Amino acid sequence: MEGCKIVCEVIAPKAGDELLQSCVQLPKQETENVSDELITLMQAHKNAPTRNLKTQILSLYAYQYSAKKLKKLHEPYERITDWQVKRARAHASTSREHEFHEMKLQYFEELVRLGFHSQRDLLFFNFRARHLMNDLQTLMPHSKSDSKLDRKDKLFVVNEVCEMKNCNKCIFFEMRKKSDLFMWISCTPHGPSAKFLVENVHTMDELKLTGNCLKGSRPLLSFDKSFDLTPHNLLLKEMFTQIFGTPNLHPKSKPFYDHVMCFTIDDNRIWYRHYQIIQDGSLLEIGPRFVLNLVRIFEGSFGGATLYENPNYVSPNEHRRMLRLDAGQRYRNKTMAKNALANKREAIKDIPEDEVEAVFHTITQQEINMAKNRT
Repeated sequence: MEGCKIVCEVIAPKAGDELLQSCVQLPKQETENVSDELITLMQAHKNAPTRNLKTQILSLYAYQYSAKKLKKLHEPYERITDWQVKRARAHASTSREHEFHEMKLQYFEELVRLGFHSQRDLLFFNFRARHLMNDLQTLMPHSKSDSKLDRKDKLFVVNEVCEMKNCNKCIFFEMRKKSDLFMWISCTPHGPSAKFLVENVHTMDELKLTGNCLKGSRPLLSFDKSFDLTPHNLLLKEMFTQIFGTPNLHPKSKPFYDHVMCFTIDDNRIWYRHYQIIQDGSLLEIGPRFVLNLVRIFEGSFGGATLYENPNYVSPNEHRRMLRLDAGQRYRNKTMAKNALANKREAIKDIPEDEVEAVFHTITQQEINMAKNRT
């Protein structure tokens, strides 16, 4: 400021103060002509996470100012190039967005106020869980998918994959013995994480239900009252909310709700259902369906200290062993009954003759004739 004052005194010795005041007030006069809506849009342009979103914002006012004026207005926020201005004007000419739109202005104001949500979920599997994973990925626009994990790799590798994909939540499907499906939900990289046994899986293609919802719309999450009764269920409720709930103002999401995800606790299991919301308030099921049987909750991501262990959980191996024992016991009971019947029949064959069996026998004429012939 002192340097500007010296320069003004050199240029105009008698009117140095007036020249300095005019130079200082010149940017203020230029900013007074800028509306609050334009300031909001320029701030939204600065906070926009993607290049396409920046183009959409810039297209709203690209035709109202010259390219030189636009570049000058954007200098306090974020510098733009001539190529960005041309691209925004081309977008505005095709979509007719060269006028302010009230709903879009509210959307960009929310983007400036709340900022961009960087929450991303990573969905991937290791064997035969593709169909369920694809259904969940369709319902979660903020998710990413990855290729199968090698069986030889340990689960801690998943944290590294999440870091490379820039994801802070993860759903991992693990198949064992080609029949037992386990699902991990984790807050990477520090935890906590939970392990479930997935039972009674029915995908959307399998069910052929009548419900439907728009792809990319945000879901409502409905939880049973039982989730608020115990600490471990409260933790699971918060994890489900962060993982399955689509963040507000996510670029790939639609700004409305038309479907609801229901989580219900019954028979010590978590039942998942997915419904479409109809205009009159009724619901139509969309799918998929599955049941989650909690195994453990860990302090870390895919490991660490055990925070909770389900006392009612029975492993699939133990369940199959009990079925085999039950089937073997039924076979032994059947064999014992068969042997007892055979012994009973053998005992009937060796019945001795009864001496008084013929006491009430009536002698016929034929028997009398046979006795005479013998004599």
